[in-house]
Amino acid sequence: MTLQKKLIIFSMSALMLVACGNKKDDSAQTDSPEKDNIEHVATEDSDSKEKTATFKYEVNQDTWQIVPLKDSNASEKVALLTFDDTPDKHGLEIAQKLDKLGVPAIFFVNAMFLDRPGGEEMLKGIHKLGFEIGNHTYNHPDLTTLSYEEQLKEIKGVNDRVEEIIGLRPRFLRPPFGLFNETTLKIMDEEKMTIMNWTYGYDWEEQYQNGAALADIMVNTEFLSSGANLLMHDRSWTLDAQEGIISGLRDKGYTFVDPAEIISKREMNN
Repeated sequence: MTLQKKLIIFSMSALMLVACGNKKDDSAQTDSPEKDNIEHVATEDSDSKEKTATFKYEVNQDTWQIVPLKDSNASEKVALLTFDDTPDKHGLEIAQKLDKLGVPAIFFVNAMFLDRPGGEEMLKGIHKLGFEIGNHTYNHPDLTTLSYEEQLKEIKGVNDRVEEIIGLRPRFLRPPFGLFNETTLKIMDEEKMTIMNWTYGYDWEEQYQNGAALADIMVNTEFLSSGANLLMHDRSWTLDAQEGIISGLRDKGYTFVDPAEIISKREMNN
């Protein structure tokens, strides 16, 4: 991923947040199906944590914030931790640290890392700790440059591979660089998946490639708001920043969304 593309997408996300401000009830919320009290049980293998959750949130497809479902009475002042490019080198360590801190998150997988020695075992380890696994494509391409068949291979190929390893198919797609098109949306319908981009992130920028600086900007950025969807990556400095990010957000009154409580197209279509 190039810094130029990352900065372009970050700027777009930032502008969307500024434009949306503190708007409470947008079109994405209004158009949401009334599935607020669906009971969702994710059955995992015997060595992993079993999760039972009621869907309380959805992904606002305009701002990428995590917002309460209509009539759910869920808190708006929440944040979601997300980690891309997993499992590269530090994904399992990040998951272990979050597990000790009692904080949920979603890890978005590039299947090219699963082809490395130990990659599948790292994914199993993250999953066994109870974390949701998302899809970040196989080889991290710009999906908008690919044909339908190429996009399908990048997306469905990861779903198939992840299901072979942990027994569950990803429900959310994090498109590389935040870029997608109508072809991607067609595949989302076919795979019953929901796109989940982000509201802000910084850990690819050189000045934030140490734990203290990254924790400070992630907590004190002007873009922090209710429903914050935090983009981070499988990096050593991101690992080092987790205690500071979590304690800083908690000090500001934020709680952390469990991805198991976020509804996707898969449940909407059932």
